[in-house]
Amino acid sequence: MKTPMVLANLGSKIMGLADGETAHRLTVRMLKAGFGPKRTISTPCLQMRVAGIDFPNPLGLAAGFDKNAEAYGASLDLGFGFVEIGAVTPRPQPGNDRPRVFRLRADAAIINRYGFNNDGLDIVAARLKASKCDGVIGANLGANKDSEDRTQDYVTGVKGLAGLVDFFTVNISSPNTPGLRALQGRDVLENLIRRVHAARDEYAADTPVFLKIAPDITDEDKADIAETAMKTALQGLIVSNTTIERPGTLQSECAHEAGGLSGAPLFAQSTALLREFYAEIGGEIPLIGVGGISSARDAYEKILAGASLVQLYTALVYQGPSLPYRILAGLQDFLKSDGLDKISDAVGAGAH
Repeated sequence: MKTPMVLANLGSKIMGLADGETAHRLTVRMLKAGFGPKRTISTPCLQMRVAGIDFPNPLGLAAGFDKNAEAYGASLDLGFGFVEIGAVTPRPQPGNDRPRVFRLRADAAIINRYGFNNDGLDIVAARLKASKCDGVIGANLGANKDSEDRTQDYVTGVKGLAGLVDFFTVNISSPNTPGLRALQGRDVLENLIRRVHAARDEYAADTPVFLKIAPDITDEDKADIAETAMKTALQGLIVSNTTIERPGTLQSECAHEAGGLSGAPLFAQSTALLREFYAEIGGEIPLIGVGGISSARDAYEKILAGASLVQLYTALVYQGPSLPYRILAGLQDFLKSDGLDKISDAVGAGAH
């Protein structure tokens, strides 16, 4: 039945007339109310097993869209193989002052400085408990802005969501919480991961822990993160979050706004970083490629560069709810064209 997709695409166009944050909230509410297509896309060639989890396909919805676990079931119905909710902090927080989301239409990009606005751990956990969703769900964990022990915030997140999600993502790479990216330093990062792993082992045994990193890191940072990830037996590395850099190619009036830049301008930078990490730790730790994916070609390029899974968000804003279906159909075409039987055969095939 085409009616839900027609309504969803019409809704997407209407949302384009609203400001970024209002459109975001309305889209979540529409999905929550059932105004969206229902497409479960799982064919043998697209199935992936990563970190002990069976994914029906490698395309995920990145954190930031469903911050409060309100519409992840409906998001899965768009065709995504998995959804990452959050970021979730132990205590509710309003985030930064509005306006804090800016569409860069000419650049197919967005700048946001939300600042981990969310309903807090207790409310999100209650929503997850009440759900009967069967899909793969991950939780992006954050720290409260005024926290005196940010590492403890991630431990609290693991405890509070234990048994409710399929994987945890430790997000230390948002540019919108002052000082958060300092947790990417070698010693601090190792302590953080070990404490999170200890909490996971006690409360949520066998639940994989992923780490989401920033694209704006030095060669020394890369070496430290790669070494720490392997030393602590991390289960996955998400490359990457939004960037604070502003490419000279940006054309939009809002390009000067502070915050994290996502979308098409991030693709080359994040994919190059992904390729570097694959060369350093490929085969040891699964990589999840994020940043600027807006087509099947983009997703396939991330996979060829070393990603076992990929995620998107910004392109959904501009291209609407049919995008996941188009990307997954395109991935199957690329596999066929390259003479590959399954998507796992393509992982890292173009990294060298």
